[in-house]
Amino acid sequence: MNSRTLIVNGILAALYVAVSLVINPIAFSAIQFRIPELFNHLIVFNKKYIYGIVAGVFITNLFSPMAAYDLIFGVGQSLLALLIVIFASRYIKNIKVLMIINILVFTFTMFMIALELHLALGFPFWLSWFTTAIGEFTVMLIGAPIIYAMNKRIQFSKWIS
Repeated sequence: MNSRTLIVNGILAALYVAVSLVINPIAFSAIQFRIPELFNHLIVFNKKYIYGIVAGVFITNLFSPMAAYDLIFGVGQSLLALLIVIFASRYIKNIKVLMIINILVFTFTMFMIALELHLALGFPFWLSWFTTAIGEFTVMLIGAPIIYAMNKRIQFSKWIS
């Protein structure tokens, strides 16, 4: 990893953590609107953003009330979803289509967070999956056009080599 990639991913992780901690009351538990999840869309522009996103999720989850569970399930869910989207990007080159796939993959994989909530707090699995998936879907859906529009000016694919 070159220094530019390392620096950009460090900044991305710091942004993820900072935004998460500001919105802390709605970032954890059965109903989640973790706003920095919109950064997940960066993966469609360059697969190397995986490092900053996963690092951001990891550090954020250190501050979670259920840190032990969140470090396994939360980081695992993000990593799994990102890897699926990276795999899909080998075959799909249309950014808008990849962003839609990204939304759907992250929404579907919230079953891992529902399982975490079920195991750690006894929350009902299906209801937890529904509520966390709705939160993830909402944030990712709102974030897609924002990140897409920002990319027109910033060109995320060129920030990391």
